[in-house]
Amino acid sequence: MARPYGLLRAGFPYIKTLGMRRITNFPVDIALGNDERIYVLCRQENAVMIRKYNYMDEDLGSIGGWGTDEGQFQWPVALIADANENLFVSDEALHRITQFDSEGEMLAAWGEHGSNDGQFNRPTGLSFDLEGNILVVDSMNHRVQKFTKDGKFISNWGTHGSGDGEFDYPWGIEIDHNGDIYVADWRNDRIQKFDRDGRFLMKFGMSGQGEGEFNRPTGVAVDKDGIIYVTDFKNDRLQIFYSDGTYLTTLTGDATLSKWGRERVNLEPAMVRGRQRAQGLLEKEKAFQGPIAVEVDDQGRVFVVETSRQRLQIYRKQTANFTGGPL
Repeated sequence: MARPYGLLRAGFPYIKTLGMRRITNFPVDIALGNDERIYVLCRQENAVMIRKYNYMDEDLGSIGGWGTDEGQFQWPVALIADANENLFVSDEALHRITQFDSEGEMLAAWGEHGSNDGQFNRPTGLSFDLEGNILVVDSMNHRVQKFTKDGKFISNWGTHGSGDGEFDYPWGIEIDHNGDIYVADWRNDRIQKFDRDGRFLMKFGMSGQGEGEFNRPTGVAVDKDGIIYVTDFKNDRLQIFYSDGTYLTTLTGDATLSKWGRERVNLEPAMVRGRQRAQGLLEKEKAFQGPIAVEVDDQGRVFVVETSRQRLQIYRKQTANFTGGPL
């Protein structure tokens, strides 16, 4: 496959870090809203919630909380937002999908434990298809299910295994601009691609630590140019691929202190002095730990969610201009 020279020269410079410990409590996913709003799904017992921020790291409130009642979560995994910023959350402990409006009012909840059509066994990844239906990764049933936005079952596909079109505890899911579907096949250490009807198209990845290899991939995103981003959870990195699955590059983290982090440190002179004395601290703080989800926007910004270090690192894709034909 011929690739433009510009894409071969693509870079991903670091922009900034958002969030900090005890505020973004173990984030597991994000959804991007209008006017630079960012919804962060957090997962910590007795503190589970959706935190609302903006790109300037300002706190805009929270939605939901820990528990088993309607509108509460126990083990939330994935978060998506529609054009009206209605939010949908999957909960693998409660085996259900919960819908809120952007102000936090619960609109609906659906799903129950089981393996029949429309039932779940630990639902994880969520994504909208081009028709506005919701695709749900039904992880321990090793399949993908499709529903209307109000929870009416449409179809499902997939079975347990390691062959083409089979899954072993799948996690994240993404739909590209053509309607094709990408699934992070967690225990098979690969990404699988399907058409909108669930027919297998291709796969890439295998177990390992080398380029293009995975150790439990979790999140997957595809930008408007078809570039594929995968959070390689246990390898503590984000890997980036061309649209045909060929390896492009790896990001391992470049974090600096967020706005809140700087404010917190500056409140305590002893903490400032301790950071100044700690050798190699800034270099150690850069690295990803537990990157679990990734999102891209139409501006080319790449948002990487780190659950272990409770923050988001943001990058921007830059592509070199070129003249002439493809290589």
